[in-house]
Amino acid sequence: MLHLVGETIDKHRARYGVETGRLVQIMRGIYVAAEDDADAVLFDHALRIAGYLYPNTYLCGASAERLAPTPDGRLFLSGRRNARTRLRNLEIVQTRAPDAPETESARTADPMGGLTVWRSTLRFRYLESFRRRNEAGAAMPIGMQADIAARLVETAGGEKAAIVACWRLAEANGWRTEAGRAEAFIATPLREVPPPRAALHVGWHGEKIGVLSHDGSGWRWEPAGIENPTPVRTGAPGRLPPFIESLLPEGWLERVLKPKSEQERISAGKRYMSNIIVSGNAHDLQALPADVLEGRLDAYTKEGAFAGGYAGPAPSFDETLEDRIAALFASAATPRLSGVQIKAPMNLSHDGMLRPAGELAFTHILKPSPGAGFEDLPLVEAECLAAARACGIETAAHATVSMPGDLPDALLVERFDIRRDRNDRRRIAMEDMASVRGVAPSEKYEGSIEQVARALRGVSSDAEADVAALFGRAVLAWLMADGDFHLKNMAVLKVAPDGAENFTSVRFAPAYDAVTTRVFPGLENDRLALSLAGKRNRLSSNDFVRAGVTMGMDAGTARDIVGSLCDRLSAHLEDLEPGSDRVNRAIEIWKQRIETTAN
Repeated sequence: MLHLVGETIDKHRARYGVETGRLVQIMRGIYVAAEDDADAVLFDHALRIAGYLYPNTYLCGASAERLAPTPDGRLFLSGRRNARTRLRNLEIVQTRAPDAPETESARTADPMGGLTVWRSTLRFRYLESFRRRNEAGAAMPIGMQADIAARLVETAGGEKAAIVACWRLAEANGWRTEAGRAEAFIATPLREVPPPRAALHVGWHGEKIGVLSHDGSGWRWEPAGIENPTPVRTGAPGRLPPFIESLLPEGWLERVLKPKSEQERISAGKRYMSNIIVSGNAHDLQALPADVLEGRLDAYTKEGAFAGGYAGPAPSFDETLEDRIAALFASAATPRLSGVQIKAPMNLSHDGMLRPAGELAFTHILKPSPGAGFEDLPLVEAECLAAARACGIETAAHATVSMPGDLPDALLVERFDIRRDRNDRRRIAMEDMASVRGVAPSEKYEGSIEQVARALRGVSSDAEADVAALFGRAVLAWLMADGDFHLKNMAVLKVAPDGAENFTSVRFAPAYDAVTTRVFPGLENDRLALSLAGKRNRLSSNDFVRAGVTMGMDAGTARDIVGSLCDRLSAHLEDLEPGSDRVNRAIEIWKQRIETTAN
């Protein structure tokens, strides 16, 4: 059952329902009974929810025709501005309305009863379908478009009258190009369209979930129509789906691969994080190795250092370590990684041997020292992750690795987005917050922690706990002077049991990247990657409390989290032995931040 504050329930009863475990908060003002399938409830009540959140809008495009979300969970509205709201698997996409829209009321019903909605008229949604680079228009299938055209001709009394009506409406909105396309569509019979070029099969855990194709001007995602859940959702017209885009190489690896185009950027590799495979050959979806955890890093770690055997890339007489790692990626079967830092995909076997993951399961990520003043980066990051764990933050298993050739130590991180063993049949996907928010990876430093919290509430299966976890990570990022806590360094972990039709667990992911950036050359004045309480620097305890309240937390709870993290980090520092110069400088910064924040 759906509950809307102010319509079916008051805020006090809603809060009591959450506290007693009877209700689950989806976002502020929207609640679902705890025993219900939240995704199904949201989909069934999508129109009512849209009217509740955006009362001055109307349904447009495919949603105006269907009076329902699209099968992939998108509901399209037009209103005063562009906006997107994720509510778990439902995404409400609002586009800016034109100057003179033509709308009509329509009567429909959902499980709560009848309701009246406003939608674009038949001829107006026909014109909407020809708007290029418009997500609502692009989502309309050609069969639906043809059906609307036929009904429009019938109601207008012929093709000529229908075309004239479209032109009049288009002129009022400056849609001359759309009217020309609409006229051509009515006047010209449908022809068989040649298949698009560069078709790539996309698999997840060995099952085909869709086809990604490029027609020479833009990307197109076609879901496979399976009953099982999928982590990939359609994005803006012509662009890669956000989830796929978030997996692609960037930074160091992109410079190594030197792709000539975006098509080559994705087609040059086959294996990606979260057991995603992208290949022009459908056979690869099951033939390439599945990523399943083998050896556990904790079993081969002693006092924070890797104690297993190393058989990974190493420098030679005429090649550097960077050259050897770059050579691994000459094979399309070597898993691709996102992120700016140099990394290598590795396999830790049951006997504790660490090897490249070219033809093996990709279970661990090796982060060598990048040099050039950043030699101690792995050590500083290891210290930050250890401190985060000591503060009660869930973190990925990690250890420093002694590298051959007298090279600086590297950092090894265990993946948590893969199955734990061969008997584990869960489907697991990690989606970073850039993808969740639908923004390009290049925009990972834009926005605020409060915006991330809003997006997190829209997808999490335990929003209160996850927003608190995000808040704690933001506080810790400030205390540690971590200027790299951006949208791609925070994520949600989606889990669906074997046979489930939806993700039953969507939770804020463990910390996997944390580093005191201020101790490195050129970053001495580094600030927070995302703003908090409107600030990126000089934050106080009161700033965090204000931000926590904006994120939907109780002020007392927010203050307690800040105080607890300051106390726990301070206690952790009392037991630390001196480290490298940069580690020691990082610890001094932590002590200063604790003192100024705790008071």
